[in-house]
Amino acid sequence: MKEPDKPTKKIYTLSRVLLFWVICMAFMAISSGLTKQLPLIWGQILTVSSAALGSFVLTILFCRWEGLQLKDVGVIPGVSTLSRVAIGFIIGLFLASLQVLLIALNGHLSIALSSQMSFTPIGLNLLLYAFIALREEIAFRGFPLRSINYVAGPWVAQVFIVVIFIVEHILGGMTWWQAILGSGTGAVLFGLAALKSKGIALPIGLHFAWNFGQWFWGFKNDTGIYTAVIEKGSETRVEQTGMIYYLLVMGLAIFACYKCGQTTRQ
Repeated sequence: MKEPDKPTKKIYTLSRVLLFWVICMAFMAISSGLTKQLPLIWGQILTVSSAALGSFVLTILFCRWEGLQLKDVGVIPGVSTLSRVAIGFIIGLFLASLQVLLIALNGHLSIALSSQMSFTPIGLNLLLYAFIALREEIAFRGFPLRSINYVAGPWVAQVFIVVIFIVEHILGGMTWWQAILGSGTGAVLFGLAALKSKGIALPIGLHFAWNFGQWFWGFKNDTGIYTAVIEKGSETRVEQTGMIYYLLVMGLAIFACYKCGQTTRQ
């Protein structure tokens, strides 16, 4: 059978990635429907863990279809996996904490230690955000990002994955500006980390720590270990300031990641 030319192969790969993404979203929807009768956090944990498993199974199937091995898309653990997750977690927690510190220094926001926190919700939220990061990195920065990188290069791969990442978050209920500025900027960092490290371990650590750090400081619409107390009447101003500092912190992280080595077309 004749090998398809490069433009045709790009179209085939982009089409497979779109199909992969649609099925991953279907897994999430089905999992959510099956667990909606469970207590909220347990239902969320079971939903995202099931979706993560489904995304991994899909990765196996789509890699065979694309003619790739699992190691080619960075989803197979290796000797440096745990260390990369740990490094990513430390960096991600630092970034989340830096944003909160900058917002607090700007005024109209104070951070108070929660008086009703116990080890159980901390453990459950650690588990939840770990599975969320695992699911999204497999579903976006595994087969989709790396397969496009092989046929079209890192820039096309990044743009394509950032766009579908934004769309998924809009479909999940985010506003356009939150999805574009918030999730979209995060997707650039996580994608760059995946391309630089040639695996999903580092972005999993970054993604996991960012989400958990936001919960930790009370920025996830729920009381974490700390509670974010906004001065009455300053909600909009604090939200806008928070987005500015989010873009600043993420921008610095993206710049630093970009400067660490050279992202090459493989």
